Amino acid sequence: MTMTTPSGRRAGPRQWIGLAVLALPTILIALDLTVLYMALPHLGADLGASNTQMLWITDIYGFMVAGLLITMGTLGDRIGRRRLLLIGAVAFGAASVLAAYSTSAEMLTATRALLGVAGATLMPSTLSLIGTMFTEPKQRGLAIGIWGMSFSLGTAIGPAVGGALLENFWWGSVFLLGVPVMVILMVTGPVLLPEYRDPQAGRLDLISVVLSLGAILPAVYGIKEIAKHQAVAAVPAVTLGVGIVVGWLFARRQNRLADPLLDLRMFRDRPFSGAVAGLLMAAITLSAVMLFFTQYLQLVEGMSPLRAGVWFLPMAGAFIASSVAAPLLARRLRPAYVITAGLAVAVAGLVMLTQLHAQSGVALLVAGVTVFAFGIVPLLALGTDMVVSSAPPEKTGSAAATAETGSEFGMAMGIASLGTVGTAVYSSQIADTIPAGVPEPAADVARDSFANAFAVADELPTALGAELIDAARASFTTGFNVVAASSAVLLAVIAVLVVAVLRHVRPLGREPETAEIRTGNPHQ
Repeated sequence: MTMTTPSGRRAGPRQWIGLAVLALPTILIALDLTVLYMALPHLGADLGASNTQMLWITDIYGFMVAGLLITMGTLGDRIGRRRLLLIGAVAFGAASVLAAYSTSAEMLTATRALLGVAGATLMPSTLSLIGTMFTEPKQRGLAIGIWGMSFSLGTAIGPAVGGALLENFWWGSVFLLGVPVMVILMVTGPVLLPEYRDPQAGRLDLISVVLSLGAILPAVYGIKEIAKHQAVAAVPAVTLGVGIVVGWLFARRQNRLADPLLDLRMFRDRPFSGAVAGLLMAAITLSAVMLFFTQYLQLVEGMSPLRAGVWFLPMAGAFIASSVAAPLLARRLRPAYVITAGLAVAVAGLVMLTQLHAQSGVALLVAGVTVFAFGIVPLLALGTDMVVSSAPPEKTGSAAATAETGSEFGMAMGIASLGTVGTAVYSSQIADTIPAGVPEPAADVARDSFANAFAVADELPTALGAELIDAARASFTTGFNVVAASSAVLLAVIAVLVVAVLRHVRPLGREPETAEIRTGNPHQ
């Protein structure tokens, strides 16, 4: 049995205008992530959040999105992709208002979780609708490239917009950016976007929904806690084990269902499975580097949010340039070789970041991050196209959700694992370098987070406080060095995977008119 994706008719002006509408949620998601990074020091101080609470505020969104993407992607195939997109827009706007007016770290964590639930409806809907609107291979590749560029645009304007807001308003204002974007989407979406639902889709299997959440959330929590404590404690190990067991039960159930929540037969297609794995691992490095880049600018270099946002522009320019260059190169060269060359460039940027020290200045930092950004984009852009083009029309929502699950799960894992590793290095390093004379209670607070070290320093004599800040800056930079080195190793592993699994994928425009996914009896 084979599933095929027809080449389809060429899209007209209505589809391209609709693509601009679909870019809005994508821009918002990227913008929301970057402005949150900018706001972390401010909301942490205002809400009295510990370093652990700030990590949860940051990554709970990704955890919820990762846990629900597959469910929402399949739900969109059943109830209608445009309908699900508009429902998500309403929910995202409402949750944004709640987040803006949170009064405690716990409330903000809860509202970020609600944003994650809403975000899980937006992301697969946009990508699957692109697959519906653009069925001709070359146009689809261009449309996905533009969709990817919209993420880069959000990345470009996010820090500057967030910095301007934080210069003039309270930290909650950064969350209100989602409200007008969602209003525009709700007004224009019904007019410009087509509706698509699988006419032969069965009922949503609620047991599979529960199992998917029961697999992802405990596994992520277990890994996060193990990384935090740098040891395999009993509770994290048990929760990780529970997630793995439930994941096995989920996969077993999908193989037995005639109409599964996630059709695991798609993973038999090597470009599909290889691209999903690559997107996950790339997102791990990207999220960790972004997190430490933002905090380095504000805490080590002492920049205001607005000034720090300006230094994001070179990186964003690299994102946009690479988003344009990668598909063009992939028309002449096999995508695997374009991706691998890009990863080599990204590793070079990370090596530059391993050479940072507290007195390096901003030039080396920005150069390293910009080179890294330029190199990572080919995998993100071309990998996404491979995933979408591998699926038949009725499975595009599920395929898009799988790709986004890999990316979102990777971003959450990057913050939870590499982010926690960097924090652990900071805590270990500063414990050995805290100046003599700092009271033990104050030293304990300073060890908890870089932001706390600044708060403690303000209460110490000027000279002693300055020594503590210097020690904290050096310790944080060492943590960033370790994160960059770990990310470089991971990208090298991805490069080997890409060459091994994706080297047979033909250049764009030379692919067959049908993309096949080999399938068998779902009950086998």
